[in-house]
Amino acid sequence: MTRAFDLAGLAPDPKPISVGAEAAEYYAVVRQTLKRITLDWREQPTLEQLAREVNLQPIQLQRVFSRWAGLTPKQFLQAITLDYAKAMLRDSASVLDASYEVGLSGPSRLHDLFVTHEAMTPGDYRSRGAGLSIAYGFHPSPFGQVLVMATDKGLAGLGFADPGSESAALEDMCRRWPAAQFLQDQEATTRFAARVFDPEKWRQDQPLNVVMIGTDFEIRVWRTLLKIPMGQATTYSDIAASLGNPKASRAVGTAVGRNPLSFVVPCHRVLAKGGKLGGYHWGLTRKRAILGWESGLSAPVLECV
Repeated sequence: MTRAFDLAGLAPDPKPISVGAEAAEYYAVVRQTLKRITLDWREQPTLEQLAREVNLQPIQLQRVFSRWAGLTPKQFLQAITLDYAKAMLRDSASVLDASYEVGLSGPSRLHDLFVTHEAMTPGDYRSRGAGLSIAYGFHPSPFGQVLVMATDKGLAGLGFADPGSESAALEDMCRRWPAAQFLQDQEATTRFAARVFDPEKWRQDQPLNVVMIGTDFEIRVWRTLLKIPMGQATTYSDIAASLGNPKASRAVGTAVGRNPLSFVVPCHRVLAKGGKLGGYHWGLTRKRAILGWESGLSAPVLECV
């Protein structure tokens, strides 16, 4: 058995997916395929079986799935089969401890996306966004339609919206800062959507500016999440311990659930004890999909020869 991995081969197709009916139809296909794989990976469904279930030819499904998810159905199935959640969990404490010990070499190395962040002051938070102008827009992503929110200082919010739930997703994000002014501006948010989900743009010399808007405790938790590398995971209790309050697991869970920067601040890498997925504000199917996608990017794909 040999290990073979080609990062370039797993990178998303650089050709953009148009927003509209075609994009919605494609995501419906990808969503059904993701769900089938994540729920029934033990059955090792073939590409032909998966294609029949969505009324496509195998080559068509392969093309659509790869274009959306950045890897083929087989590669995603392999990643799920490796059961990375439990393997990642075993190393969680050492990952966080190592991050704190080395102090990291700079803010742009906090995360795979090379995030540099600015936290709003407690006074700004207490004002509930008063005087803050936030642009928003809906865009396609490998994990379904995404709501992107941005200020003049950087990315402020990112959440997922299934077809028909756009209004609910927007309301959910807006009520975090009820006194802010919101303006739909696709042009202002497009660059963030394109930047976040393209691994080829995760470059140290091009950090992604994000704005963290939350309580002091929430921001401390979110900063800790930024230190969990791709391909690793941690638990609520480990985060609480790293913050000097081992009994604060429940408070940590609440802060993780209120993370407004999905995927960028990787709350999906927090698992319950024992390797269980725990909760996820945007759905467990999507959490499985993101973990599998990251596993495919960060670890070898096993091939028998």
